[in-house]
Formats: sequence, structure tokens, C-alpha cells
Amino acid sequence: MQLNPYGEDAVNLAADLANRRPESAGELADRCRAAGLTVERPVAADDLHRALAALDAWEQVVDAPGEQERADLLNRMLAEAAAYPRLTSHAGTGWHLHYRDAEQPLGALLFTLFAVGTALHLAGRGMHRLGRCEVTECETAFADTSRTGRRRYCSQRCANRDAVRRHRARTAAT
Repeated sequence: MQLNPYGEDAVNLAADLANRRPESAGELADRCRAAGLTVERPVAADDLHRALAALDAWEQVVDAPGEQERADLLNRMLAEAAAYPRLTSHAGTGWHLHYRDAEQPLGALLFTLFAVGTALHLAGRGMHRLGRCEVTECETAFADTSRTGRRRYCSQRCANRDAVRRHRARTAAT
């Protein structure tokens, strides 16, 4: 299966890495591979630092208070990524489109993936499709890929916990 690395997969990878930040270059590479990203070059400490900076920028987009602020922050990421489309056929995957220079180190590649993938996600699904879990104790970021676009929780577990909390509050009030 040929996955589009610039859509839902990229924004979900950004959320996963932002919610549980990698602590080493090796962990970063392993988690990127597990997400389906082809990692062709050795991964160094600089890649980890660049990836963490990309996650910082991405989380600012998530936490932006409005659509225009979100677009402005994302446009800054896109400008910094300086990504342009090009056809490539690497790792035996056949011809496909990339928005990056060839031989880019993983940290810079992730910055570009997060910027372009998030822009495509928001433009295609709606500017409101990034968020944080509504459970007070949970800070988890997520990309809303639901059919309805009304996701409020990071997981079913948090949704259930909040439903139980609301039920108990109604019961105590009566």
C-alpha cells in the first residue's frame, strides 16, 4: 500500500511524537520507522534536536486560539521548511511525490512532513481539526481524523472517564 506521507499519517506522527517525546536519536528513528516512514540515513543527535524544535512549532499550531493565528503559525513553518514538490523513487517504493530536498537529514525531514502534512490536513478537513483532550488532567494533542470532525478527547479512555465524571456530578446534584 502506498501511503501519503503528507496527509493524515504525518499529522498523526506529529501528535504521537509530541505527546511522548523521543529521548534519543535511536528512539526517534525507531518510532518513525514504526509509523511507516522510510529512514535511509543515519540518525544523529542533531536530528533529535531539530525534531524536538519541529514538535515545539507544531504544538504552537495546535494551541493557537483561532484559525488565523493557526494559519499564520503554520505558514511560518511552511516558509522555514522551504519545501517544494519533486518526484522520487527511493527504497523500492516506486515513483511518488516528496516535498523536500533529496538526502535531507531526519530532523529536517520531520519539520517538513509536519508542516506540509498539517497544512494539507487542515486545508482538507477544516482548520479546527487539531486539538487537545478536553479532560482537565490530560494535555494530549490529537489530529481529528474523525468522519464528523467533532472529536473532543484523545482516546476512548478519556471520553469514558469524562462521561463517568459527568454522570457522577449529575447524580450528586440530585
